[in-house]
Amino acid sequence: MGYVLSGGADEPVALAQEAERLGYAVAWVAEAYGSDAVSVLSYLAATTEHIDVGAAVLQIPARTPAMTAMTAASLDLLSRGRFRLGLGVSGPQVSEGWHGVRFAKPLTRTREYVEIVRTALARESVRHEGEFFTLPLPDGPGKALKLSLHPYRDDLPIYVAAVGPKNLELAGEIADGWLAIFFSPEHADHLRASIAAGRGRAAVPDIPFDVAATVPVSFGDDLAACADPIRSYAALYVGGMGSREQNFYNQLACRMGFEGEAARIQDLFLDGRHREAMAAVPLDFIDQTSLIGPRQRVAERLHAFAEAGVTTLTISSFAPDLEGRIEDLRQVAAALEASGLAD
Repeated sequence: MGYVLSGGADEPVALAQEAERLGYAVAWVAEAYGSDAVSVLSYLAATTEHIDVGAAVLQIPARTPAMTAMTAASLDLLSRGRFRLGLGVSGPQVSEGWHGVRFAKPLTRTREYVEIVRTALARESVRHEGEFFTLPLPDGPGKALKLSLHPYRDDLPIYVAAVGPKNLELAGEIADGWLAIFFSPEHADHLRASIAAGRGRAAVPDIPFDVAATVPVSFGDDLAACADPIRSYAALYVGGMGSREQNFYNQLACRMGFEGEAARIQDLFLDGRHREAMAAVPLDFIDQTSLIGPRQRVAERLHAFAEAGVTTLTISSFAPDLEGRIEDLRQVAAALEASGLAD
């Protein structure tokens, strides 16, 4: 679903219900500094029957880990075991500008956060002494408490949104899945290597690990025309989602071999020249990280993502209206059928 509610409550429900009818596995909901994910996920869970509902992500600086555990347990119970918990530290601008939480040491914060969430969901008494979280506080009346709600499942899956190599290793070590963005099958080897390094340190390294990649979708015969609606999204992330010194998506584009282009996109975007930044996004970057073109080409491209290790492909439609977004859901389902991967 992405960021929702700009078009009202009916749109995400219509999309989730159509995705459910078509056999999609999960409807993800994001949050930034508009609609919150929990409210939307609750609504979607109440208006669907079979499709999973996932947070991609609940922002770590926005909630205490105990609150997130309570929320996850409640959503999983209300949805009868259909909730997937995705977590992410967001970025320095949102964390410090919106939530008033310092962004320092995001890996340490994430590790501690997931540890507390897992302890709480296991209905163990929550005790933690870390750099960011101390539970219970040592100098007051607080006591180590246990979650009073019985979660629907004992194995509620936790995903971590990660971009950089160290964060990827952490996701492989402490999570059940990875929420990926701007995933390119052509540059997946080093991503898989980082995840594998983390899996080698995981408490139970042999259980399945879900690679859930969000992939923009745009159908048509002209590749350049298909890429145009995606340019604003790519320019925002590569150019403006962070400071000049700290933009994880810009660094990712550089690791993919687009160093010069990434620098130009960032310069243009931060100078307020957004249309020029959009035009500066290379077609090759969009093509590698998206599904664009006619249905048969998309079907072929689905094989590339599967062979690169993606186990959950999350599509993000850039159609201008609900009718177009529903049509994109149907087109991807048809492309999947044509690819043979649905078998």
